[in-house]
Amino acid sequence: MVWEDHMSRPVLPSDKLYIPQSVGDVVDQLGSMMLSAPKFKSRLPWDFEEDIDTNFHQLNEGLKVVRRQIGDETYARLVEMSDRMRAHFEADPDDKTEDGIKGRELIDEMIDILHASRRRKSPRKMG
Repeated sequence: MVWEDHMSRPVLPSDKLYIPQSVGDVVDQLGSMMLSAPKFKSRLPWDFEEDIDTNFHQLNEGLKVVRRQIGDETYARLVEMSDRMRAHFEADPDDKTEDGIKGRELIDEMIDILHASRRRKSPRKMG
């Protein structure tokens, strides 16, 4: 683990972070981000410090994992939304402006897109 001088807990190297492996896991990551936005500090006593970098790394890497499932167009749209979401949260780290609300709205939109993507790809039941 890497220690940062300004933090009380170590930062977990990005190659040791949990990366979502399915569309459902990416949805779960977004749900977790909704709860911890805009600072993305875990309220749980983990052995490492969570921050905006780790959360967005996990999200974007998870999107890469599910890219084939959701399609290139949906993937590109979600990455662009992730970038905008991060910019909103960075602009409003104390949750005092409309940027925090806009960031949360993007989380909801991304979840809706992923749910719709999963419905399009799932086989129809016969009978």
